[in-house]
Amino acid sequence: MPEKNDSFRKMNVKDKTATVAGITLLIILVAGFVLGIYFFGMAGIFKLLGVQYQSNWALVIFVASYFFLGMIVELFSNAILKLTTQNISDKLRKSLIRICFEFISNWLVLFTVDEFMKSMTLSWKTEIMIALLIALIEIALDNDKD
Repeated sequence: MPEKNDSFRKMNVKDKTATVAGITLLIILVAGFVLGIYFFGMAGIFKLLGVQYQSNWALVIFVASYFFLGMIVELFSNAILKLTTQNISDKLRKSLIRICFEFISNWLVLFTVDEFMKSMTLSWKTEIMIALLIALIEIALDNDKD
């Protein structure tokens, strides 16, 4: 049975366009799904904690800002966490340090986004509760066997 090796370079323009469009659509759908989970998760948390916001667009902007700023902060906090815990062998101590790092980075992002948005105001107690809840959820859903 001969193997068919169709590389991207050997495709015609129509096939290349369809491939690029398909991959782009897939990336948009995945990003939309992830942002949708963040949006409905934040909306649920805000509803439970009684946080008021002016409109759904304010919540969308808040979630998108939190998501993108959180990705940047997470790059640095994960690097610092790895450097901090590389010589620690106790799993309980590593877990506690990780919870602290996740909590602090989530709180920093929540605080920053809240300060820049005038259409939504979170109390410091609410920020702390949300940051701790998000940190615990992130750790629970993490697949790292570290």
